Amino acid sequence: MRNVDLRLDPKWIVPIEPTGCLSGHALIVDAGCIVALVPTAVADSAYAARSRLELPGHVLMPGLVNAHTHAAMTLFRGVADDLPLQTWLEREIWPREARFVSPEFVYDGVRLATAEMLKGGTTCFNDMYFYPDATARACLETGIRAMLGLIVLDFPTPYAADPDAYLQQGLAMRDAHKHAPTLSFSLAPHAPYTVGDATWEKIVMYARQLDLPISTHVSETAIEVAQSLERHGLTPIARLHRLGATGPGFIGIHGVHLAPADVDLLATHGGHLVHCPVSNMKLGSGIAPVPALLARGINVALGTDGAASNNRQDGWSEMRIAALLAKVGSGDPSVVPAQQALHMATLGGARALGLDGSIGSLVPGKQADVVAVDVTAIRTLPCYDPLSHLVHVAGRECVTDVWIGGERVVAGRRLATADEGAIAARARIWQERLK
Repeated sequence: MRNVDLRLDPKWIVPIEPTGCLSGHALIVDAGCIVALVPTAVADSAYAARSRLELPGHVLMPGLVNAHTHAAMTLFRGVADDLPLQTWLEREIWPREARFVSPEFVYDGVRLATAEMLKGGTTCFNDMYFYPDATARACLETGIRAMLGLIVLDFPTPYAADPDAYLQQGLAMRDAHKHAPTLSFSLAPHAPYTVGDATWEKIVMYARQLDLPISTHVSETAIEVAQSLERHGLTPIARLHRLGATGPGFIGIHGVHLAPADVDLLATHGGHLVHCPVSNMKLGSGIAPVPALLARGINVALGTDGAASNNRQDGWSEMRIAALLAKVGSGDPSVVPAQQALHMATLGGARALGLDGSIGSLVPGKQADVVAVDVTAIRTLPCYDPLSHLVHVAGRECVTDVWIGGERVVAGRRLATADEGAIAARARIWQERLK
């Protein structure tokens, strides 16, 4: 009999790989990794766990992957609602950022965001924001897994004066944290309309030299696409392809207004698309052509975007709304079934970030990033199909326990790695400042 660190005994397990749902099985974890997913009788005879948790009313699944957000902007939650993207950015968000954003702001905002995400079952997120060193510090303290984007813009901000300064500061942050096991990195030019060709060429060069993915907003609004066609004679995706940015390491965010040729390009060259349905709805940007992307074999992940344009860092809302929008947008209720939505929220996100070898599904050898979802409350009864329930019934309020790399970071709905009261107190201080 093998001695192991942890055994989890839920009612059901949804491993994502393979598809479907298991009952009467146990998940075995040792040294932070999944050792086995086996029938209960096999677990009884083969493994002696130092810690065992029985979860008779729970579904066990991989942690959600929030494949795009601006975590620190959680401190801007609700400051500017009911506006189109460009007005929202130029009149409300950028002026506030110029006045308030600092390492202190980012650290406190990321602590707030990661607390919200962890308690809601999100175990990994892909960030794009200023002062990523402060983001790294907050993530290491709370224990969440993160890909930190090295943001680049062509115009100055309090963080950096020009594109070279953005790159230099970002790469210095990467060098300082590159050995942290829960952190990875990407180059994150904000968007084709805020970054010129010369800067994009530098970004592509660094991406190739350092083997870093490129994560960028693209084709989010019809206006953005129209302006790109007017100025460059190309759609944003086609322009980025001409500059060498596309390929298996390309993470396109939003992709609401994609031409058929753009979809062909992503499919041919292996790019990924991060769908942010709630933010796209709230800003009136439109509905991304997810069924068409999936039909071409393009990997689709899910993201919340920042809480300033979504108001929630809630992967469950994104998952359900992504499924429903695909159905109503296509007129086909069979598209994006529950299993597909779960894949987008877990393994699809991990694959977009290049982390699918270590997270995104409950497979032996992967990191034990695991979420326990309680389906015994009145609001979740009866439960005939756990897969459907996870997408269309359960929500973040159903998450009771979360493990990252085998470490329990949420226990009984409470953070185990941070002081929730202290995080809330800092949020209230920022609220007073931002008034």
